Amino acid sequence: MKNIVVLISGSGSNLQAIIDACESDVITHGRIAAVISNKADAYGLERARNAGIATAHLAAKDYADRDTFDRALTEIMDGYQPDLVVLAGYMRILSGEFVRHYEGRMLNIHPSLLPKYTGLHTHQRALDAGDTEHGTSVHFVTEELDGGPVILQAKVPIFAGDTAEEVMARVQQQEHRIYPLVCQWFLEGRVVMQDDAAYLDGVRLPQHGYAADE
Repeated sequence: MKNIVVLISGSGSNLQAIIDACESDVITHGRIAAVISNKADAYGLERARNAGIATAHLAAKDYADRDTFDRALTEIMDGYQPDLVVLAGYMRILSGEFVRHYEGRMLNIHPSLLPKYTGLHTHQRALDAGDTEHGTSVHFVTEELDGGPVILQAKVPIFAGDTAEEVMARVQQQEHRIYPLVCQWFLEGRVVMQDDAAYLDGVRLPQHGYAADE
């Protein structure tokens, strides 16, 4: 059984989806060994404790700079021997040293159809642009912010009169579906990163990741 370490900063809805996937055998090749947050009051820590998962908290104010914080975080994480690192609403920019340490075994989910709308406020930006569809992307983490190879995306419609909150709710439903799926693919050894690209079952994926029936 492979070890998953999840990093969070907030409520942990994607964390809960992965917890549920482990308990329902959607994820069969791994277990969550620890959940770590940079926010002491992150509700995701409570979700983890309720599931009997080890937790830890590191406060940025206790460290001189980002590199020092990330080295301390790495030391804690490596104690759990992670085969997979999952970013689930982790709202800190990662140092290059940290990313390189876990490169090829660290995933993130981003609320847009990458490469569109990296960074924050993606739902409102899609509305402001007049987009008719939006979505979410699971990708490998590299030193380029939200720029790692995409593995899988899910699209949702944008309807006339939608608010950013309505679009976000629609996107989150898809996030909770595809993130556990990609975690299982990784733990099974089906998806890997090499040559700055994502490969599924030995086939190099296109820019937008795996797309069934396309």
